[in-house]
Amino acid sequence: MTKTENNDHEKFPLEEENLKNNNKENQKEETVENKLKNTQEKLLRTMAEMENQRRRYEKEKQEAFEFGGFNLAVESVSIIDNIDRAIISFKNDDSLKNNKDLNKIIDGIEIVKKDLFTIFKKNGIEPIECINQKFDPNFHQAMLEVESDTKEPGIVVQEIQKGYMMKNRLLRPSLVGVAKNVEKKGKKEEKK
Repeated sequence: MTKTENNDHEKFPLEEENLKNNNKENQKEETVENKLKNTQEKLLRTMAEMENQRRRYEKEKQEAFEFGGFNLAVESVSIIDNIDRAIISFKNDDSLKNNKDLNKIIDGIEIVKKDLFTIFKKNGIEPIECINQKFDPNFHQAMLEVESDTKEPGIVVQEIQKGYMMKNRLLRPSLVGVAKNVEKKGKKEEKK
């Protein structure tokens, strides 16, 4: 071997070694770049998740504030029903009809009822108006059908129990009677 050939052999191994080192450095750089990229993605996901959680928390907090008394309100509407039943009961009781203080008792009960409605109104609890309205299964529960010549079928003609809303949520549906067409007796007999 000549000296130049010998130098070529010596250069080759060095070049190979340099290439290997460069490849290792590139792999390390890619690994560092990949790690950085992965870390950035994780950070972005974590930040997005935290923002979503914050929004959920705010929404739950707002709903808790608005509807925190929802269960109490559901239970309280039955008080109104019982007050109405008490008034009807007193008015229909023969032994109390002749009592001169009956009107005072009923007036006192009416004041309590009025105060309760004031509290309901302050808290966004409103009765559902249903008489002469189109039957809506979201707010009404049909208990019976009433034959009617004057009302269209599907119109609420009787309220059995008053329903209530709290803001935009249903506390209790109205129990109602709904109009239906009057069947003619001749048609009934033909069907039989």
